Amino acid sequence: MEVQQFYYDNKIVKNFLYATMLWGIVGMSVGLLLAIMFMFPNITDGISWLSFGRLRPLHTNAVIFAFVGNAIFAGVYYSSQRLLKARMFSDVLSKINFWGWQAIIVAAAITLPLGYTTSKEYAELEWPIDIAIAIIWVAFGVNLIGTILKRRQRHMYVAIWFYLGTFVTVAVLHIFNSLALPVGALKSYSVYAGVQDALVQWWYGHNAVAFFLTTPFLGLMYYFVPKAANRPVYSYKLSIVHFWSLIFIYIWAGPHHLLYSSLPDWAQNLGVAFSIMLIAPSWGGMINGLLTLRGAWDKVRTDPTLKFMVVAITGYGMATFEGPLLSLKNVNAIAHFSDWIIAHVHVGALAWNGFLTFGMIYWMVPKLTKNRLYSKGLANFHFWIGTLGIILYALPMYVAGFTQALMWKEFNPDGNLAYGNFVETITQIMPMYWMRAIGGSLYIVGACVMIYNVVLTIKSGSTIEDELAEAAALSRVSKKRTAGETFHTWLERKPVQLTILATIAILIGGIVQIVPTILVKSNIPTITSVKPYTPLELEGRDLYIREGCIGCHSQMVRPFRSEVARYGEYSKAGEFVYDHPFLWGSKRTGPDLLRVGGKYTDSWHFKHLYAPQSIEEKSIMPAYAWLTRNKHDRSNIKDKMQVMASLGVPYSETDIANAEKSIEEQATGIVDRLKEDPDLKRSFEENKAAGGDSYIPMKDREIVALIAYLQRLGTDIKVKETGEELTNK
Repeated sequence: MEVQQFYYDNKIVKNFLYATMLWGIVGMSVGLLLAIMFMFPNITDGISWLSFGRLRPLHTNAVIFAFVGNAIFAGVYYSSQRLLKARMFSDVLSKINFWGWQAIIVAAAITLPLGYTTSKEYAELEWPIDIAIAIIWVAFGVNLIGTILKRRQRHMYVAIWFYLGTFVTVAVLHIFNSLALPVGALKSYSVYAGVQDALVQWWYGHNAVAFFLTTPFLGLMYYFVPKAANRPVYSYKLSIVHFWSLIFIYIWAGPHHLLYSSLPDWAQNLGVAFSIMLIAPSWGGMINGLLTLRGAWDKVRTDPTLKFMVVAITGYGMATFEGPLLSLKNVNAIAHFSDWIIAHVHVGALAWNGFLTFGMIYWMVPKLTKNRLYSKGLANFHFWIGTLGIILYALPMYVAGFTQALMWKEFNPDGNLAYGNFVETITQIMPMYWMRAIGGSLYIVGACVMIYNVVLTIKSGSTIEDELAEAAALSRVSKKRTAGETFHTWLERKPVQLTILATIAILIGGIVQIVPTILVKSNIPTITSVKPYTPLELEGRDLYIREGCIGCHSQMVRPFRSEVARYGEYSKAGEFVYDHPFLWGSKRTGPDLLRVGGKYTDSWHFKHLYAPQSIEEKSIMPAYAWLTRNKHDRSNIKDKMQVMASLGVPYSETDIANAEKSIEEQATGIVDRLKEDPDLKRSFEENKAAGGDSYIPMKDREIVALIAYLQRLGTDIKVKETGEELTNK
């Protein structure tokens, strides 16, 4: 038997490990700043690119795609080479993968704070960056599949199945959810509208969690936990069931993010049914991971690497039990839009993704440097302070979520809302926000301790170099199944067939849910009174997107007595047919805005945006004073309307030709009404006399367009007057 010598590429693993640690601190630090903003909303003092709405997507993208993404690549590149007994297919593709991914992260770090965003959760990056993501992801996939094809190991281990499933599914999700028509270099509109856009987005959004934050990490669990424990995987058969059932069922569960929304009931119910089924494969995987440690519990007590991994797997089990629980309609009715969801998400992110990444780093760095970990004591300190950080983060958010839900739904004996002013809820949960910030701080301290420990380990160890290995050359694999060989055993040495079957498994759910919603018109009934936005309102909507208002405000009134009493008539599918993209939101830090149009005067909106605390002293909304200073660039309004017309919005050629005139007339009307307010009139005159313009309500300012959009919301259909005022947060 011919034995071949080759080298594992450790340098690419090193690069991704360093990037993981760097971006981890950056992403977590932005998250901590956002947590602090709940207590001190104007801490960034009106700096537009440091506002909450712009930093929130930066935080989510940094921790998901920069921190977790680099950790995935580090773990996959390390484990794949050893499982397949081969160097990566192409060093060039490895470098393109690394540097291309870092360039994408830098592009996100620049564009998101500047307000270039699609507003679609976990998919906020604009179209040129989306194209770059697709290219780099394909480069990674080609490199992985090429390595599989030249492997020296006959059968592909379970971790490789999960890597292949991740590559295929993320590519499909990203491409279909990101379909958009460009308006300019960094502006586009989703090709989907309203309900259809919401379904496609949460088909992507839920499965970004499933196939970026879960399946690759399950593959890493199946490799690194047995390695760290020096034990075989508990059950090979269970791993087969885990893989196929998980990738088939997961893809159906997206609609559980849209329960009680305007999405057709049949799609909602499908999402609920498959979400409940997810418990079985998810817990099967958790059990397989934990029982792999049978006989190694003495080592778990002393080895910090295994401690991190045990808590990570436990966090995975908790999150994947709670996810199906939250998909039950009666539970979702309470939890949705509240901080309960924030707690749920961070149990998965901090425990499952964060702690498994830390465990991988503590295991890989000594191997790569041929050295012992500098300090096991520091690693143990990191484990305990990180665990305490998770607890102090999650538990207060659960309490905050329960408190919000109960207060939002409570009525007095006379039939009126017990807490009609939204800010009462915020005031009640402020101590929980303080606790969250403390928990997040402890978690970051632990990560910094890890970096210190790792740096000293690297300094005292050998230089990280390519590693010599040898393995027997793999003879040509027979295409036929041998006697006594099961179908799956045969499939494990057929990467092309396995990939095709995995692709079919993940496509079925998406096709069944999305195609009818898009093609069957009866799923989205039309409302004749719903008209396209005027040019100024369209511009205002883009500003709403730019400032990240969707991060705190929903535009979806659910058919509950409490929501109808607080916000107005519940949402109808036909109201959103011209919304590219949809803006339903997923969190209510502030009240729902779907019916805000006409509830307040233009001057109220002006004051509220300029200085929220002047309207409500206890508001935690940051000031948007720059909207009063910035002149609004409306030069591409015709291009925007042309793109919208291409997407089916009924703008006529006359509408487009008269766009500037329409803007002028509507803006003039708003400014005239603003000048009628005594306070604004006095400020206008004082600033004019002083030669300033920071507070002058001029018709070319951004705030005028945003006011136009806010005043339009919910006015297309007749709504029942509730007598309730929509108070700011």
